[in-house]
Amino acid sequence: MLLVSFCCSFSWLSVLVSSLCSFSGSTCKQGEAEGVVISTGANTFFGRAASLVGQDDDTTGHLQKILAQIGSFCLVTIGIFVLLEILVLYPAYHYTYRDGLDNILVLLIGGIPIAMPTVLSVTLAVGAQQLAKYKAIVTRITAIEELAAVTILCSDKTGTLTTNKLTIDRTTIRTYGPFSLEDVIKLAAYASRTENQDAIDSCIVGSVPEPSKAHAGIKVLDFKPFNPVDKRTEVTYREESTGKLKRVTKGMTGIIVELCSRNKTEEIENRLEADVEEFAMRGLRALAVAFEEVEGDDHEAEGNGFELIGLLPIFDPPREDTKQTIDDAMALGVKVKMVTGDQLAIAKETGRRLGLGDHMYPAKVLKDGPAPGSKHASLDEMILDADGFAGVFPEHKYEIVKRLQGLGHLCAMTGDGANDAPALSRANVGIAVEGATDAARGAADIVLTEPGLSTIVHAIRGSRIIFQRMRNYSIYACAVTIRIVVCFSILAFAYKFNFPPFMVLVIALLNDGTIMTLSVDRVLPSMTPDSWDLAEIFAFAVAYGLYLTLSTIVLVVVILETSFFQDTFGVDLEREPGVPLANDRMLHMITYLQVAIISQALIFVTRSHGFFFMERPSVALVVAFCIAQLVSSIIAAYGNWGFTNIRAISGGWIGIVWVWVCHFSCSLSVCLVDCFVRISFGSSLSILSNLP
Repeated sequence: MLLVSFCCSFSWLSVLVSSLCSFSGSTCKQGEAEGVVISTGANTFFGRAASLVGQDDDTTGHLQKILAQIGSFCLVTIGIFVLLEILVLYPAYHYTYRDGLDNILVLLIGGIPIAMPTVLSVTLAVGAQQLAKYKAIVTRITAIEELAAVTILCSDKTGTLTTNKLTIDRTTIRTYGPFSLEDVIKLAAYASRTENQDAIDSCIVGSVPEPSKAHAGIKVLDFKPFNPVDKRTEVTYREESTGKLKRVTKGMTGIIVELCSRNKTEEIENRLEADVEEFAMRGLRALAVAFEEVEGDDHEAEGNGFELIGLLPIFDPPREDTKQTIDDAMALGVKVKMVTGDQLAIAKETGRRLGLGDHMYPAKVLKDGPAPGSKHASLDEMILDADGFAGVFPEHKYEIVKRLQGLGHLCAMTGDGANDAPALSRANVGIAVEGATDAARGAADIVLTEPGLSTIVHAIRGSRIIFQRMRNYSIYACAVTIRIVVCFSILAFAYKFNFPPFMVLVIALLNDGTIMTLSVDRVLPSMTPDSWDLAEIFAFAVAYGLYLTLSTIVLVVVILETSFFQDTFGVDLEREPGVPLANDRMLHMITYLQVAIISQALIFVTRSHGFFFMERPSVALVVAFCIAQLVSSIIAAYGNWGFTNIRAISGGWIGIVWVWVCHFSCSLSVCLVDCFVRISFGSSLSILSNLP
């Protein structure tokens, strides 16, 4: 009696003969059998795999954790200076409740990066649209950021690295006797169906020059299809050119050899045995072909004895672009590991052909661990060092991904079947390849609509471009927080400078409108996996923020403490009676214009990896910047808004501010700040990255 364990369908699994157990979805090609249900639900093979999908307890995404740390940095900075203002302005300067609150609002409105979720969401959404052009559909938008940081890609073999189509390897065909390579293929095609083909018949017929004429020149008299008992096919035909009856058979090597009785020498037997062993070691399926002639006109008569004429190696060949794609992935710093359910020998042969290496292990090592005396001290070390694993089941894939993540790697996993769902769910980036089942697509973060691995490499490059845009904005947002809270706190402490909160709101709106265009900015992808180096981001933010703070404070000090601009350019402030000069309405407008212009000019610095004038920005960013500056200048020229304690300034003051900003923005000082941060702060502020 055949024991049957009913579970969800495995299209690739027919019958486990060794254990006399089959799974639902198996195809019974002939005959009949009775079965007994021995397990159901979570106790079945598939049930155990399905239960792994819900075991991933990482409810907080990688990007959310990073944004939480950046937000903590900004909020801690704002909180410190708000507390200082409360302790200084009220007890020391005896500010009224309203005046002190206005100063605190300046810090809160200008310092909190309230647009960060919107800007990053737009950046990711635009990036998802761009990835769709490479046939990669994003189902979880934050997976784009994680794909940019992926260091290991675990790829399935069949259909991803290979064509999922059996092919005869012409370079390793073995011939015996007087028959040539082309003769062996032609005769094997005679013993194959041209219609209603199975996979083997299809690959053999497809190997002849004109598959549609595979049976040209013969008349088929009798054909015996493959069956699991005989394990071979046989055709008897009449050759039209000579009228002779001939017979060809192809099938399992051991069966065909037993049939051969003609020209069977010890030398041929030894050659055959060596060839079969070589094919087995290389993971090639061996298909033997034999030939005989039939005397007379009776096609059912015995022939003169079969003669072994050839051995055909059949395998699933790599895709034409796979090797180059793997080389490209490795050049991008992504290690590719093969994870397949096929036999170890097949996996090693595919790895050798693709340049992946043949340092692969059977799935049982995941349970048994490294062999005693091996070079690996632990299972984790073995998994990290391996080029791939063969004979894996769903729980094995899940375990591989989990251990790689435990070693600090961000891992991507490809899959196409329901059995791949647990690993796809566990991976940082689950990728359902073209033709994947609904279960695999539901568990994946990215769905490919084009076969092959090249689509994934395109997606990696695209995700790194998107990552650079997010990184640039993060530096900018933190720098603006520093420049607003430090600048206006120092001015309040030094001069009792009460800047209007409404004008900070205007600055924030113009900044956020311009910064949206970073989602389509021109950036270059990095050649190594990206990661959020928060120490570097915070160091840049502090340096840029303090530099911009200095530019504003120096301008205000020059106006208040000297008469340089008045004497040189013939300009002056309003000097309203009874109002301290530090709170002159025209001085507020001058400060607004300078802060608005130079804050947005910072975008061009944070988006570059070197001198800011060496990397061309996108047209959208330049246009948005110009429009924002035009609006800021118009407000400065005509904004007589009494409700917010400002007054329009003359064209002379506007020109002075623009020259001042250009001097600070275009001088080498900005570049020196950049170089100083890279040299001095790149690795010394790691404590900042551990903010709660």
